[in-house]
Amino acid sequence: MTNTSHRTPHADPRPVVVLYNPRAVFFTMPLGLVAVGSHLDRERFRVVLIDGRLEDDPAAAVTAHLENAVCVGMSVLTGGPIRDAVEVARAVKRHCADHRLADVPVVWGGWHASMFGRECLDEPAIDITVQGQGEATFAELVDRLVAGEDLEGLAGVTFRRDSGEAVRNPPRAFIDNQAFTEHDYTLIDSEQYFDRKGERQLDYISSQGCPFRCAFCADPFVYGRKWSGLDPERVGREVEALWHAYRFDDLSFQDETFFVYPQRVEAIADELIARRLPISWAATLRADQGTRLGEGVFAKCCESGMRRVLVGVESGSQAMMDRIKKDIKLEQVFETAELCLRHDVAVIFPFIVGFPDEPEESVQASLDVAKRLRAMSPEFHTPFFYFKPYPGSAITAQAVANGYKLPVSLDEWADFDFIGSAGPWVSAETHRRVERFKFYQQMAWNRVPFWQRPVQHLARWRLGRDAYAFPVEKVVGRWLRPAAELS
Repeated sequence: MTNTSHRTPHADPRPVVVLYNPRAVFFTMPLGLVAVGSHLDRERFRVVLIDGRLEDDPAAAVTAHLENAVCVGMSVLTGGPIRDAVEVARAVKRHCADHRLADVPVVWGGWHASMFGRECLDEPAIDITVQGQGEATFAELVDRLVAGEDLEGLAGVTFRRDSGEAVRNPPRAFIDNQAFTEHDYTLIDSEQYFDRKGERQLDYISSQGCPFRCAFCADPFVYGRKWSGLDPERVGREVEALWHAYRFDDLSFQDETFFVYPQRVEAIADELIARRLPISWAATLRADQGTRLGEGVFAKCCESGMRRVLVGVESGSQAMMDRIKKDIKLEQVFETAELCLRHDVAVIFPFIVGFPDEPEESVQASLDVAKRLRAMSPEFHTPFFYFKPYPGSAITAQAVANGYKLPVSLDEWADFDFIGSAGPWVSAETHRRVERFKFYQQMAWNRVPFWQRPVQHLARWRLGRDAYAFPVEKVVGRWLRPAAELS
């Protein structure tokens, strides 16, 4: 970890905008903060981006830059990162008071602030929240803070008046991301992310939003089913420039959904092929998109370096798929799986179980479909998650109407993503069965050393018979390799 306690404020006379990414257990590059920092006028402002995941003392790293700071902006995911973000926000306020500095506003953006912009302001250390796309909103917010102007009418923000009243301004209209400034990766130390990922993998965003209506997802709530993507030529040009700067081996498209338009996907593949970059890449693919993409375009994607896709199945029950408005058919899942198998493309097929009032046969159908997919290739993986009732969906509204209590405080929301947790509508028996299945399906189909094959055969036997009682292998395995506590 990096020790930053020795840092002193920079001599640059420009006002500083401090951006902070809270601690979490994954090391995806903080591209949301890179985006808003890149879109600021860099001739007027110095941007300092601090990632709590890379720091021994995140609060000290942030407070070292407060003397000439306009604000501290944070991008906050629901779950564990909330706790760290609150601690750092409070440290900012204490530092300003202890050192007799002018109060530095703390601004939260990201997924949680987009969904709970007003509620976040119940924490006194948070002054302003940004909803939705942050680039243009945050740039205008910084301009107003420097000018000493109030925030009335600033589209896309919620703020607290001097009286303590929280005011939510009208939302900002969705903006084509082609209008935003190219991401400046010098705001982060890419080598530190390569080290922590264990590979030279660069994260990149080519589009924003999602046009689909999945009832379990926060995207329709945050983006209003809007989507925009960078021109293929710009994608090719930026990726090539980034490769020359950082010499990465793998590119991870962090788009919510990359394959929206087959013509654009093919054009991006053409750009990458023409530039002869020695890289592989991965992106998110819906099953229906896979069936529409066509063999030729898919082959061209592979020629350009595509080596893995993420295909959200969500449920093995067509009735449940229809209920959650996934708008795909199970046949399309297997058609896309066969397409990936023919072209030697690895796939992650996530499932969600534990929807309110989900029948046992629906859960079993998901386990059965996962088994079929896993058996097709050791490069097919089927992680299981439990439904999380984010607001804005009919499923959550119905759960609340039936008595479910959503978290209220930030402390409660900080515990929202505990791995293995499920809603109160999931029986103990179902939870136990799913957790045991998750363990055995990993053991059964992953590539393992020769000496582990007898245990692998036992795991396949268990899966074939849904026999998960007395899971001695699971107890020993978890003792040897404990599971992560937070997602």
